[in-house]
Amino acid sequence: MSTVATSVKIPSELKTRIEKLAQKSGQTTHAFVLSALEEFVARSELAEQFLQDAIAADERMQRSGLGYDAQEVHAYITTKAQGKRVRRPRVKRWRK
Repeated sequence: MSTVATSVKIPSELKTRIEKLAQKSGQTTHAFVLSALEEFVARSELAEQFLQDAIAADERMQRSGLGYDAQEVHAYITTKAQGKRVRRPRVKRWRK
């Protein structure tokens, strides 16, 4: 992996906080910042993918006229989270 140098100006208070956290974690400040940036970028990419998947799912639902009743889905998730067995909600035609 190639690397490039960059410079970021940050408030001194933030730099102090980063240095303290880096020291506590046994990392250099550089390694800590690099790790934090990598984690933030990965989370941002996942959030963007989630959004794109939701848009695509909505478009499919709009085209097909099929979907799930929200109350049934919520009840299903709640029951599953409690560790109980439950039947999955059935798809329904919501548009005539």
